[in-house]
Amino acid sequence: MKLYSKIPLFSNSNNLIDYNSKTLLIGSCFSENIGSKLDYFKFQNVQNPFGILFHPKAIEALICNAIEGKRYTENDIFKHNEQWHCFNAHSKLSDTSKRDLLEVLNAQVEVTQKQIQESSHIIITLGTSWVYRFLESNQIVANCHKVPQKQFKKELLTIEEIYQSLDKIVSLIASVNKAVVVIFTVSPVRHLKDGFVENTQSKSHLISAIHQFLHQKSSITNLNSFYFPSYEIMMDELRDYRFYAEDMIHPNQTAINYIWEKFLEVWVHNDAKKVMSEVDHIQKAMGHKPFNPNSEAHKKFLQNLEQKKNNLSKWLPNISF
Repeated sequence: MKLYSKIPLFSNSNNLIDYNSKTLLIGSCFSENIGSKLDYFKFQNVQNPFGILFHPKAIEALICNAIEGKRYTENDIFKHNEQWHCFNAHSKLSDTSKRDLLEVLNAQVEVTQKQIQESSHIIITLGTSWVYRFLESNQIVANCHKVPQKQFKKELLTIEEIYQSLDKIVSLIASVNKAVVVIFTVSPVRHLKDGFVENTQSKSHLISAIHQFLHQKSSITNLNSFYFPSYEIMMDELRDYRFYAEDMIHPNQTAINYIWEKFLEVWVHNDAKKVMSEVDHIQKAMGHKPFNPNSEAHKKFLQNLEQKKNNLSKWLPNISF
């Protein structure tokens, strides 16, 4: 008896993620869930250099500014609620010091530029089609930073606008890195502040635009582009509120782990999975709390642990504990 729908999964079997891969993750907070898994297992990855970015226009601006080597100046930042902010970045980059914020922004531009050029895989997670346009400059912002809502106009990006944004993102990436694999996904996080119907409309625009782009444009840019159905897995395979956090909006840890396992199936090389098992063993051992830290048994345990860490680091120098 079949009790649930299983989402078919596809990938590029010729270019999977391993411990030599360099991965850049950009987008909605779900990209950080996957990024934290890659961090735990000691893969080479950079996630959200400008913080969480929810919509395609924000990601497009980041990619464009990074490739063009933009230098942020005082004209690009503003002060609100005793902190300096940038409309292109998440509030986690905001700072009480104007100079420090500019230094961080420009450093992160360099990090993003380098990572785009060197990455083997770029994972882009789109969260919403809803955007806010700052009326004073007529620019779509990545984050409103709690500036009064009356200073913005809320808009829903059309499928065509999202398509054009994805086209520009991939074209820009291809201009500096033709070997990279781009993996698109839609965040399973529900943006219910926009409304239930509005959230569904927003997600449908993202999904339609991505598939339209993959069907029509990937062969033209000669860049390998794919779709990973994290949203569909959440909606169909995990169709139950027990897979949501207490806010009933974000996937809980069980759901995150499940979708991560599905990602592993199709996008991580089998040889890497063997290393992951060893890394997992070391990570858990490092978190072990002994009953008697001064016992001979614990000292021997620590010596064996250090030996395992050193052996793995000699084999794969990129891994550091």
